[in-house]
Amino acid sequence: MVETPAARLFSLLEVLQARPSATGAELAGALGVTERTLRRYVQRLVDLGIPVDSERGPYGGYRLRPRFRLPPLMLTADEAVAVTLGLAVGHRLGVGAAAPAAAAALAKLLRVLPDSLRERVAALQDSLGVVVPPPRAADVDPSVLADLGAAAGLRRRVRFVHRSAGGSDRQRSVDPYGVVFHAGRWYLVGYDHLRADLRTFRLDRLRNVATTGERFPPPNDFDAVAHLVRSLAEVPYGWDVEVVLHIDAEQARRLVPSTVGTIEPHPDGTLLRVGAESPQSAARHLLMMGVPFTVIRPDELRQALRDLAAEALKAATVTLHPGSTGGGSGGPDPHGR
Repeated sequence: MVETPAARLFSLLEVLQARPSATGAELAGALGVTERTLRRYVQRLVDLGIPVDSERGPYGGYRLRPRFRLPPLMLTADEAVAVTLGLAVGHRLGVGAAAPAAAAALAKLLRVLPDSLRERVAALQDSLGVVVPPPRAADVDPSVLADLGAAAGLRRRVRFVHRSAGGSDRQRSVDPYGVVFHAGRWYLVGYDHLRADLRTFRLDRLRNVATTGERFPPPNDFDAVAHLVRSLAEVPYGWDVEVVLHIDAEQARRLVPSTVGTIEPHPDGTLLRVGAESPQSAARHLLMMGVPFTVIRPDELRQALRDLAAEALKAATVTLHPGSTGGGSGGPDPHGR
């Protein structure tokens, strides 16, 4: 469907409400128009009394004037349900302190909905159960999450104290590229000026977070999620493991999370490279996958597999008397008595 100029005008207003600031190129791309046409739309909003501020320069852009308020947004039934679902699961994502705010926001939403839609959303709220893995680390302060997300969007440098895994604290100055939630933890991905390289930081290890007035140029085609997944997969372990899975790459990707290891095609199936804390743990995880494989390295993994096979064979040959939990004449006593 072709959008009318009026529809694009409303779309522009929605984008400006959703973003603290956006460049002309970003807004033009979102609307599917040229930057010259975008400037006409911006002027139309100004003519309608909506204060849109513009900033010139390489990092300039457009934004709604602070404290400007628009009339309440009317939600469709599907939009109301989507908001309810988002609020229901949001506080389970390692931001426990946000739970009261989520409950308050949902209460406000219910107050302004039409009666029929309010009943539907309230029923959904009462019957909805959410089971997600508990956070693996301490809760993240919602204000820290919001500040870092805003700094990334506005391309503002941040400073904070980072505590390493060993417990030492150090001041860092970082150009934030994105904030990512993965496997129970929140991460900041950005350019670390101390290390002069890209780095990933766990948010629960940050304190004294502050946004500076310094701006940084946007990275070209940078994907914070892809970088995080790749960096987690490349975390060094005590043992480097290489095996050939005798399945195709598509099947392997369904079995091996991208944060666990890397896979690539191989003449005999798929080559899997992973890090492991020990040959024994690698052997157990590989056997749990339930697919045939061949070990390339290390040799210690082959021995760990032989040891597990011996344990499995021993367990398979033990028999017990009916109704007994101890050892019987049919085989060795597994408790060594």
